[in-house]
Amino acid sequence: MRNILLHLHPAKVSEHSLTFHRTFGLGGMAALLIVLQILTGILLRFYYIPSPAEAYNSIIFLKTHVAFGQFIRNIHYWSGVFLLLIAFLHFLRVFFTGAYREVRKVNWLFGLFLLFLIVLSNFTGYLLPWDQLAYWAITVSTNIIGYFPFFGNGLRMTIIGGNELGSDTLQTFFAFHSAMIPFLLLAIVIYHFWRVRKAGGIMLPSDEEKGEAVPVNPNLVYREFIVALVLIAVLFLFAAIFNAPLLEKANPAYSMNPTKAPWYFAGVQELLMHFHPLFAAFIIPLSVLAFLAWIPFITYDEPPSGHWFISEKGKTSAKATGIFGAVVTIAGILFNAWVLNFEIMMPLLPAFISNGIIPLFILLLFMAAFYRFYLKRLKLSKAELVQAVFVFILTAFIVLTLTGIFFRGKDMAIFFPWNV
Repeated sequence: MRNILLHLHPAKVSEHSLTFHRTFGLGGMAALLIVLQILTGILLRFYYIPSPAEAYNSIIFLKTHVAFGQFIRNIHYWSGVFLLLIAFLHFLRVFFTGAYREVRKVNWLFGLFLLFLIVLSNFTGYLLPWDQLAYWAITVSTNIIGYFPFFGNGLRMTIIGGNELGSDTLQTFFAFHSAMIPFLLLAIVIYHFWRVRKAGGIMLPSDEEKGEAVPVNPNLVYREFIVALVLIAVLFLFAAIFNAPLLEKANPAYSMNPTKAPWYFAGVQELLMHFHPLFAAFIIPLSVLAFLAWIPFITYDEPPSGHWFISEKGKTSAKATGIFGAVVTIAGILFNAWVLNFEIMMPLLPAFISNGIIPLFILLLFMAAFYRFYLKRLKLSKAELVQAVFVFILTAFIVLTLTGIFFRGKDMAIFFPWNV
């Protein structure tokens, strides 16, 4: 290949693949945000000192004494948030257009790994300001790791370098956030784009005309340039209006109330409010990850159609499953918070059963009833059924995350923001 542009793009692409709603430019936006993260991160490294004694002060110095220091930090922070959201939307776009099967299934796994790295990048960067918000959010998150069976506590101590967060934790997080993760992200993103090209570009509906092949430059490059300009404009506007959060300096002796994990782990933290830690922190997340990795390797009845939501039946079942998932999850949260407490109602049972197996059994019973009395009657194909399961998991995850972020107050009790 003569240059990186030809490495990432073929010489020509189908005219119909240039339609914006095919991809919404999400993959390109994610790649641009990774570059912005690296560039702004390099600028921040000139002033940041990765030690508990100086980290917070270096952020204050950056804000008050460095020209555009606050603005650069804001860009870095918001580009990280945007990157996680856009990468997640890209992940959904790939799934709902069926672009994860056949020759694309290995690239699906690389995409999952990229999403993991983006979460890890945000997670390791979250601690670096060393303020109260960062300190206690990472404390909660690493405590969740301690719930893993057999090796959880050892893994947690390895990650933070001891029993509690300190100098070793900060330096480890800084090294991963500023060196190892950016390198991996860049390398795998380039490989990810190359595999898309080798698979024939983006997934197009199999029953539609592909259109005339047109040169990438300027047809695709021009559109990518416009999308990039709009994204940068929105990002800079956010950075100009909203400052990256910074509370008082971290104080290990004084915990926040409520103490919450970073927003992208709020769903797992919310699960801990309803399930035994072994289920909430290990069994359920691991099962979901295994399901996502297994999806491309299922033997399906027909080749991917390339259509959004597969078919009309797929759209109908996805909509119904989304509504069902939202209602069941919200009802379960409120019922457990206001009516039922397994540890009180069934004190004679072990917590593993009363707060683990029983609520999971009830959930599976509701899902089985929904399948028996609705989904089965639609006579869904295997791909449509897998999509319905995916939509249920997705909806439950979103509801749990929003609940953890916006509807948990003091002592992690349920509250409604509009009543404050």
